[in-house]
Amino acid sequence: MEKEVSDFIQENSQTKKKFQPMSKIERSILHDVVELAGLTSFSFGEDEESRYVMIFKKEFAPCDEELESYRCGEEWDPVKAEEKRRLKELAQREAEEDERKGPSSVNPNSDYKDKYSHLIGKIAAKDAAHTLQANKAYGCVPVANKRDTRSIEEAMNEIRAKKRLKQEDGESAPSKP
Repeated sequence: MEKEVSDFIQENSQTKKKFQPMSKIERSILHDVVELAGLTSFSFGEDEESRYVMIFKKEFAPCDEELESYRCGEEWDPVKAEEKRRLKELAQREAEEDERKGPSSVNPNSDYKDKYSHLIGKIAAKDAAHTLQANKAYGCVPVANKRDTRSIEEAMNEIRAKKRLKQEDGESAPSKP
């Protein structure tokens, strides 16, 4: 393995080398040798018997698309990759243009009043749609309208004091036979 890796480094025309399928231990050793040599390596293949290692020179490290094609068991084709990239950019530009135009009008398939009329009735549905007032029984109450003006701490202290008094009265009262 060391000899093959050193031959690969010496060869200027090669940018990548594919090894034959090998066992997990052999792949691990090869990855260590490649790392010490200052190269990049990746393992590919579906099952344990067909996994192989590809090594790359650092300056020719594979891009994500290239790695994905090797993972899928395909050969890397830079022309096809460039075409895919152009199509992806075109689709992205079209999506951005659609966003700039603004949202298209939404036309629901059905009217909720018709859909739920068996539950709320025809007239109630129209009345419910027009009632947009907040219920005044909920929400924040101004301090002036409150009956109890104590703070939470004051109320809690008073409750604790009443409990203490009740306990003391229960202990001091003589028990009846």
